[in-house]
Amino acid sequence: MVVTTIYVTRHGFRGNWTVDPDTGTYYTNVPSPTNIPSDPPLAAKGVQQAEQLARALSVICDPPITRIYSSPFYRCLQTLQPFVAKSGLEIRGDNGLGEWYGCARFTHPSPATPALLNSLYPSYKIDWSPSIIPSSSGETVFQLHDRCAYAVSSVISHEDVEDVSSKAGGDNGKQERAILICTHAASIIAIGRALTGQMPRDIAEEDFKTYTCGISKFVRRSVLLTGEKERAEKWEVGKEIPKVDWRDGKGVAGGWDCVMNGDCRHLDDGEERGWHFHGDEVFDDTDTTSNEEDRGDVLNVSNGKAVLPAKL
Repeated sequence: MVVTTIYVTRHGFRGNWTVDPDTGTYYTNVPSPTNIPSDPPLAAKGVQQAEQLARALSVICDPPITRIYSSPFYRCLQTLQPFVAKSGLEIRGDNGLGEWYGCARFTHPSPATPALLNSLYPSYKIDWSPSIIPSSSGETVFQLHDRCAYAVSSVISHEDVEDVSSKAGGDNGKQERAILICTHAASIIAIGRALTGQMPRDIAEEDFKTYTCGISKFVRRSVLLTGEKERAEKWEVGKEIPKVDWRDGKGVAGGWDCVMNGDCRHLDDGEERGWHFHGDEVFDDTDTTSNEEDRGDVLNVSNGKAVLPAKL
C-alpha cells in the first residue's frame, strides 16, 4: 500500500485566552481539559465544524485515509474525534506538526503529555515518538518552515518504510492510500510549501488557505520505495533541525501537487477565519486578547503576531 495522497486540515473554532506580554503568563476563562490555559478546547462552533469535517472525510475512498497524524494540542485532537469515531483510526501525535509561536521573549507553550492525551482520547497513540520538538524559546518564520518540512518529511519517510516492509511481506505495493494531517494555520502554510517545494519570495503571499476545518489535498508526483534511502535523518534533542532539500520546486519526498486548497464546501458556513503571514509580524504589547475573530493562532494573541527577525 503506497501513500500517494495527503489531506491537511486545520482545527475548528477554538476557545480563547489572554497572555501577559511582560511575563508570558496565559489565562483563560474556559478551563482546558489539559489544564493548560493556552491549550483551549473547541468553541461550540468548532464542535459543529468537526462533525461536518468528519462527514466529508468519511466519504473519501479514492484513495482511502488509513492513517492520522496531528499536532498534539487539544483543539486538533478534539477536531479529529468525530472522524476517529467513524473510521476507527488511531492518532499519531507529532510536535513537529504543532503550533507556531514566533520568537516572543518568554517560554512558549507546550502540549500535554502523551499519557494525559491518551487518557482523554484513547485513540491517541501513547507510544508514538514525535519527529521533532520545537524549541520552547521560539522559532523564526524560516525555522518554522524547516521544522514543518522536516516533520512532514519524517511522516512520509516512516510511511514509505512501512510500505516497503509491507511489500516485502507479500503486498504488491500497488494499492494507493492517503493520510490525514490536522494542524494550525501557520503550519498549514509551511507544510503546503514544503510538500510542493514552492517557497515564495514574499513570505506573506497568500498561497495556501487556512480556514478552520477546511480540507487541502496534495497528490504525490512520483513514488520511489527504496527502503533505507527513504528514511529521514533522525533529529536529536538540542540539535539543529536536520536539513531537508525541499525548496526550488523540489518538495519533500519527490514533491507533491496541491489539487485542492482549503476547500470548505462541506461546512455549513463555508470559509471562515482564514489567516496568512503578513511579513512584518511583531509582538504587540498593547493587544493581548485572543478570541475567535483573530486572524490565526500565531502567538495566540488577537492580532496573530509574533516577533520575527528584523530582516523580515
